[in-house]
Amino acid sequence: MAKMMHIALEKGDVGRYVFLPGSPERTEKIAAYFEEPKEIAYHREYRTFVGKLNGVPVAVTSTGIGGPSTAIAVEELYQCGVDTMMRVGTCASVSPKVSRGDVVIPNGAIRMEGVSSHYLPMEFPCVPDFQMLKALEQAAINVGLPYDIGVTITKASFYTQTSPETKPVARELMYKWDSYKRGGASSTSMECAPLFAIGSSLGIRTASVMASATTYADPKPGEENIDVEDRAIRVAIEAMKLIIKRDQELGK
Repeated sequence: MAKMMHIALEKGDVGRYVFLPGSPERTEKIAAYFEEPKEIAYHREYRTFVGKLNGVPVAVTSTGIGGPSTAIAVEELYQCGVDTMMRVGTCASVSPKVSRGDVVIPNGAIRMEGVSSHYLPMEFPCVPDFQMLKALEQAAINVGLPYDIGVTITKASFYTQTSPETKPVARELMYKWDSYKRGGASSTSMECAPLFAIGSSLGIRTASVMASATTYADPKPGEENIDVEDRAIRVAIEAMKLIIKRDQELGK
């Protein structure tokens, strides 16, 4: 089997369990929690380390920012034999329920992007695997971090959220953002909806854990000292260990 065009991996290079950060730099931080970590590929935005968790092969591959590059990573990792993928990253708060440093575990994603519609009709919801969702919640409890489970907004453009009033379609953008918030959405990032949609279309397990880089309301004292990335990573590592253990108990 030839190496994948973009991620530069082939079947057998990685096991079935993979973490998906956006940033190539974050792959090193995640791999630091592995047993025997080793970098095996770095092509474009796709950087991969392999290692083990409790003796079981795992990997981490960066996806770059946004849906299109995430879709490529998921498709090519699937072709390499991966069936369990967990996004690990940061997000922004759009709700008083989420403060800076809080762990965010999406139970669904608003499709404010375009990639997911290339996989499933708009009526089909973008949701994570339920067992992975439960493992992530238990992991947040085990690690002892504040967390929120709720709907996340997957946007296609960073600056149409941060400065929508400057865009020609300002009224449409601002109406949508207000509607999502009034509907109870608690966070926003750029990869969850396509990850969940592609997972559903391929019949594999996907989920996401993020930590909020912002506070929607007034900041809490001491928030500036929080290592936001590490919070998401620690919960992700603990959750994957729980998932692996459950798979072993069920003989999967």
